[in-house]
Amino acid sequence: MSIIDIASFRPAQRAEVEDSAFKLAMRNLAGAVSVITVGTGSNRTGFTATSVSSFSAEPPTILVSLNKTSSSWPILRDAASFACNILSDGQSPVADRFAGKGGIKGNDRYVGWEWDRLESGVLGLQSALAVLDCDVDEIIERHTHALVFGRVRHVEVTTSEQPLLYWRGQYQQLLPNFDPFRS
Repeated sequence: MSIIDIASFRPAQRAEVEDSAFKLAMRNLAGAVSVITVGTGSNRTGFTATSVSSFSAEPPTILVSLNKTSSSWPILRDAASFACNILSDGQSPVADRFAGKGGIKGNDRYVGWEWDRLESGVLGLQSALAVLDCDVDEIIERHTHALVFGRVRHVEVTTSEQPLLYWRGQYQQLLPNFDPFRS
């Protein structure tokens, strides 16, 4: 058996990927739409996210990606907790509002919907498919974004409606008769 000197290997020189090509490719990645709620009182805000994923089942942990230029970043960066509200296919107006359409920011994003105060103190959307109440476990800043790990403290599954999806710059729906629980 021969020993390979790892130090002698050099990574291949990478070609630069154009931003437009990368963005076009990523538009083909469909994502579930969630609203992340964070903060309390007048320091309350939130944002729409498609970069949310399950990270670990033991302990239950999710991963959320957020651009550090977002108006929500300073509040989430300093927060102890947040909620992930997984939206149903009829909740695109909630997604638009939390995405800042019309210039709406902060606490004004919550107007027009029913909310429950969660154990952590943040608000959870009553009509969401599911609400995950999370403690901020860790934040890793890389490039233009931050990866926020949320340790799930409580879960509410409130409806069996279809999810709101985002694909190629538009909201999408599953097939009308799709029922994942039907055998």
